[in-house]
Amino acid sequence: MTAAQETEFLGHYNRSRPFLYRLCRVHCPDPDDRQDLFGEITYQLWKAYPGFRGEASLSTWMYRIALNTALTYVRKRGRALRPEPLSEQVLGLAAPPDSSADEELVGLLYRAIDGLSPVDKAITLLYLEEQSYEQIADITGLTVSNVSVRLVRVRKRLEKQLNEPGAHLQQ
Repeated sequence: MTAAQETEFLGHYNRSRPFLYRLCRVHCPDPDDRQDLFGEITYQLWKAYPGFRGEASLSTWMYRIALNTALTYVRKRGRALRPEPLSEQVLGLAAPPDSSADEELVGLLYRAIDGLSPVDKAITLLYLEEQSYEQIADITGLTVSNVSVRLVRVRKRLEKQLNEPGAHLQQ
């Protein structure tokens, strides 16, 4: 890899770190597993970068590799993956790890997202990253209409879950 390629990669990688961290947090509630997954994603991105052909944007390509790495990691670890839940309340909680957001509320959001299927977790995180439905479809391999339907269902499920008694999110 040339010095220019390395600089370009590191720039994109550093801008993607908050997303990568959130991806790891959603797929690995345990901090040690999360750190292992973050390292594995970083390694896979670095290893694959020389093969980047520019057929998609670099961020789309990176998200796709990160997502596939996370899904493979979780599958290999034998984690029990549970199926399917976004409102304005939820969107306000999705903050990078270095923000001043209330850690308890952020933890509540991640616990709610943890109950989603792997595909719905990915769609939710990409949505929170403000990716368009088209970009989410491109990254996940789903159709735009499937992304739309899944997000509606996820939003309803998360709203219900976060507004249940004991969730401490009612306003």
